[in-house]
Amino acid sequence: MLASAVVVPATRAFTPDVADPNTTVAATAIASREKPVQSMHDFPLNQVRLLDGDFATAAAANLRYLHSLPVDRLARSFQLQAGRPSSAVALGGWEKPDCELRGHFSGGHYLSAVALAYASQGDEVLKARGDELVSLLAACQQSNGYLSAFPESFFDRLSSGQKVWAPFYTIHKIQAGMLDMYRHAGNQQALAVATGIGNWTVRWLNGFSDAELAHILKTEYGGMNDSMYELYAITGNGRYMDAAHRFDQVSLFDPLAAHRDELQGLHSNTQIPKIIGAARRYELTGDPRYRRIVEFFWETVTTQRRYATGGSSNDEFWKTGPGDLKGQLGLYAAECCVAYNLLKLTRHVYAWNGDPRAFDYYERTLYNARLGTQDADGMKLYYYPLQPGANKFYNSPTDSFWCCTGSGAEEFARFNDSIYFHEGQDLYVNLFIASELSWPQEQLTLRQETIFPREPLTRFTLGLTAPTHRAIHLRIPEWIGPDAAVRVNGETLGVFASAGSYLTLRREWRNGDRIELDLPMQLHSEALPGDDDQRAMLYGPLVLAARLGSSGLTHAMQYCGYDAAPNPEPKAQPAPEIFASATQDMNWVRVLSTSELRFEATTRQGTLTVAPLNEIHAERYAVYWKFQDASSADV
Repeated sequence: MLASAVVVPATRAFTPDVADPNTTVAATAIASREKPVQSMHDFPLNQVRLLDGDFATAAAANLRYLHSLPVDRLARSFQLQAGRPSSAVALGGWEKPDCELRGHFSGGHYLSAVALAYASQGDEVLKARGDELVSLLAACQQSNGYLSAFPESFFDRLSSGQKVWAPFYTIHKIQAGMLDMYRHAGNQQALAVATGIGNWTVRWLNGFSDAELAHILKTEYGGMNDSMYELYAITGNGRYMDAAHRFDQVSLFDPLAAHRDELQGLHSNTQIPKIIGAARRYELTGDPRYRRIVEFFWETVTTQRRYATGGSSNDEFWKTGPGDLKGQLGLYAAECCVAYNLLKLTRHVYAWNGDPRAFDYYERTLYNARLGTQDADGMKLYYYPLQPGANKFYNSPTDSFWCCTGSGAEEFARFNDSIYFHEGQDLYVNLFIASELSWPQEQLTLRQETIFPREPLTRFTLGLTAPTHRAIHLRIPEWIGPDAAVRVNGETLGVFASAGSYLTLRREWRNGDRIELDLPMQLHSEALPGDDDQRAMLYGPLVLAARLGSSGLTHAMQYCGYDAAPNPEPKAQPAPEIFASATQDMNWVRVLSTSELRFEATTRQGTLTVAPLNEIHAERYAVYWKFQDASSADV
C-alpha cells in the first residue's frame, strides 16, 4: 500500500503563487543576461507541489535528516578556522577537523539543500536555520573574501604542486550554497558572501598564467566555472565571467568539441560539473562551441557509458571505451554524484532542444539511480552496487558526509523539479509524479493525480479562471506498451503519438477539464553495453532486481562511517542464469501483481522473487542476469 507523505512540523502553508521579492529580483537579473538559446523553461520550485506518493515520502525523510543537524556543529570548523570560539561537538567523516574536504557539506551542500527545501516545500524552520548558518559563516569570512573551514595555505599547496585533496571543489560547494540561499530563499547576506568568494577567486587566478593554471586544474575543482557564471548572471560583473572562463580545461573540452570521446581513464564525477559550467557559458554567451561540448558529452555518456539504471562509472572512473561496460559491474559502481550531476546536465540539454529523449533518460535515472538511494531515515548511498550479491550501504548520520550525502540531500529536496516545462503558453508534462502546478501568469493550475508506477495511468485536472486556448503536450515514453490511450473529459480520442515523442492536445480548455493518460507497461530487457550475455530486466521505466535475501548482513555492512565501504565487503555471487530463445523473450519472468510491483523469475538456480531495484533495502540483490540461449543450454 502506498505510504502517505510525512509532514515535518512547524512549516508554513505552501503558497505557490507568492514569490519572495528578493528571489524575483534575482530571477529577473539572470533572465536579462541569458541569451535566447532556451526553448523550454522550467517552473520555479515554489510553483510545483508534490502530492502524496513515493517522491513526497522520500522528500519528507530527507527533510527529517536535514532537521536533525544542529547549526552550531555545522559552523564549528569554520569558526575555529577563523579564530572564533565554538563549544559544539565536531562532526565526523569528511567534515572531521583534519579532513581536507571539511566544509563541503556543512557550508555548501547543506545550505543548497535547505534553500531548495524552502523553495519546494516552504519549510520556514529550515530556512531560519539556513539564515543562521549564513550569518555565522559570514562572520568567519576574511576581509579578502576567503571563506573556508580549512586554511588558505591549502591553495599554496595546490599551486606549488604539493598533494592536497581538492580545495577548489570545496570552495565551489560553499559558493554554490550561498548562491542557492540567495536565489531560492532571498538571503541578501548570502549573495554578499558569494560575491566575496568570487572576488577572492578572481584575485587568486590572476596570479597564474594559463600554462600554470592548466596544471592546477588537474586537481578536482568541482563546478567553479558554473558558480562563477551564476555570480556573473546575478551581478552582471564581467570579472566573474572572465574568471569562470579560466576554469576551461582544454584537455577535456577540446576533444569533446571535436566530437571525440576520450573519457577513458578519467574520474567520472570530476568531469560532469565542468560540463555543467560549459552549459551555463553557452546560455550566457550563445557560443556554439560550448553547446557542441555539452551535447556530445551528454550523448556519449548517456548512451554509451551508462548502465540500465542510468548511472555511470565504476570505482568512480570510466575505465573502458565507449559502448563497452563488460566487466564493470562492481561493488563500487555507479557513484551517486554522477547520476545527480547527469540529471542537472540533462535539464540544460532539454531546455535547448525540447527533445523528449532527454526525459526518457531523466526518468530512467530518477527512478533507478536516485529514488532508491535513500533509506527511511534519510541516509544516502555513495555507490549503487551492481555486483551480483551486493547490498546497499549508506552513510551514518554524523560520521560520513560524503560528496554523495550532500548531492543526495539536494536531490531529495527538489523532487518537484522538472515535472513540468513550458514553451511560451504551451505546457509540457514530462514526468508522471503526483503533483500540482500553479501557473499564476496564465491563471492556470494543473493537478496530476497518480500512483504511477503502481498503476499504468495518470490523471490531470485543470483549474482555470476563464476558458483558454492552449496546447498541452504529454510525453509518451519510449517504454510504453500497446493499448495506450488518452481521454479528455471521459471521451477517448482517436489519435495517439508514437513512443518517444509528445502527444499534443490543442483545444479550448475550461475549468474542471480532465485528462486521463493510459501508460501501459511491459517487461523488456536491455543488454550491458559490450556484453550481450548480461541483461537487465525492466518493467516500463523500472529496473527490476532479483532478491537474494539478507542472510549474514550486519549493521556494519549496511551503514558506513568515513570510508564508503561495507565491513566486510560482500562476496560476489554468480549472476542469476536464465534461458530464453531470444533476448526479448520474457517468458522466464512473471508479473504477480502490478499494483504491488511483485514479480517472479525462473532461473537455473530456481525460482527467484523479483522487485524494483529502488524498493530493495537491507537485502542482497542482482541487477544483471546471465542470458543463455535455450536451444543450446545444458540443463
